[in-house]
Amino acid sequence: MAAKNLIPSKRTLAAQAMGKIDPLTKAVVPPIHVATTYIRDEDNAYSTGFVYGRPDNETIHEAQAVLAMLEEAKAGALLFGSGMAAATAVFQALSPGDHVVASKVMYWALRAWLLTEATRWGLKVEFVETDNLAALKAAVRPGETKLVWIETPSNPLWTITDIAAAAEIAHKAGAKLAVDSTCASPVHTRPLTLGADIVMHAATKVLNGHSDVVAGALCAREDDAFWNRVKTVRKGQGGILGPFEAFLLMRGMRTLHLRQERQSASAMALAERLSAHPLVARVLYPGLPQHPGHDIAARQMEGGFGFMLSIQLVGGEAAAVKTAAHVEIYKRATSLGGVESLIEHRASIEGAGSPCPPDLLRLSTGIEDLDDLHADLDQALKTGHR
Repeated sequence: MAAKNLIPSKRTLAAQAMGKIDPLTKAVVPPIHVATTYIRDEDNAYSTGFVYGRPDNETIHEAQAVLAMLEEAKAGALLFGSGMAAATAVFQALSPGDHVVASKVMYWALRAWLLTEATRWGLKVEFVETDNLAALKAAVRPGETKLVWIETPSNPLWTITDIAAAAEIAHKAGAKLAVDSTCASPVHTRPLTLGADIVMHAATKVLNGHSDVVAGALCAREDDAFWNRVKTVRKGQGGILGPFEAFLLMRGMRTLHLRQERQSASAMALAERLSAHPLVARVLYPGLPQHPGHDIAARQMEGGFGFMLSIQLVGGEAAAVKTAAHVEIYKRATSLGGVESLIEHRASIEGAGSPCPPDLLRLSTGIEDLDDLHADLDQALKTGHR
């Protein structure tokens, strides 16, 4: 028998879903396990490790293993029924009275939850522009701050926070650093290798990539007391993902590298073309040299700068709304990260208190032909400014 000396890359491991072969049928695609309960041994133990479907399911374990590999998460990954379920589990693992520092520009639904529900849990939440390290350092309270939550690139302004520097600030104060890396994906950024303690994904987005699964994920660097507390929250509140959704998510992750390479390259090209468009006042994309966070992004992102960008229009809010109404290839819908390109006027979605400018359109770049995408935006921009 030939010696097995090959060490597969992350791309290969993801493409083959870790290479697991079904032992019964020898199928190269693992089956979906839907069982909710499992047989005890004669001595009343559970030698398989599976007890009940809420915390235990083989399909979910397999998908978690793929994601943990991609994120280099030594303590593993946990899948949840949504990105919000994953994110809020981290905050619910804290104790009443704990101080939290979070990015001022972040996913609007989580920001709204922190402003309303988190205070009911007794948390003290402070928002700061985390791309400003001096402001972040000033906001963190040694011994009192227990969690620093950053989102980078931040939605929908795509500001960049230095993950390694933020980790140093958090750790010196005795706090954990959690990173929402939804819009970077593990293809471009692996926060745990830069010092973060937890990385969160709205797996609904680019990890799945097909707009047919709602899911969330957490990955951890260390299997410590806090991570075990997060596990307890998921188990106790029943926030685990369903097996069919886990199967679809795992299928999506098998093509993650291919999709991200195409989407990131197209987003970069669109950002460059739109920067020269006479009806576009500003393009927000970290891949552009003029972006204030470009140097940091170039240091902590690999193989591209992600699939998301935003544009601010010369004609203001009215032109933005009208432009979005006249696209033909882009889909006028919320969410992001799918194979189809989406466009959205974010200020009207987020409502009062949003940091999103009213003249801004958020673009999620899919895998369509680049020239088609550009032509569609061009004609919509011209119509929107009439």
